[in-house]
Amino acid sequence: MSIINNINKAFDHRIRLGIMSILMVNEYADFNMLKELLEVTDGNLASHTKALENAEYISVEKQFIGRKPNTRYATTKLGRAAFKKHIEALEKLIHKQ
Repeated sequence: MSIINNINKAFDHRIRLGIMSILMVNEYADFNMLKELLEVTDGNLASHTKALENAEYISVEKQFIGRKPNTRYATTKLGRAAFKKHIEALEKLIHKQ
């Protein structure tokens, strides 16, 4: 088995890696929080959250707070497991001599 087999292509991009990293340590994060922490544009963040949603790695909840729309994201069970496996594979790759 190749050392890179468990590296997940869905997390290749730094923005997706950032989204998952934030969501792994928080119960949820809303769109503006992710945008601010990752310093990305609305469109860029939207496309990467959509890719993670399509892979069923994050869930999306849309609601209104007062009159303002709010979109918040959380990891799914599948997403948490896939991300942990990805990080473990990266750690093995880094520590391989």
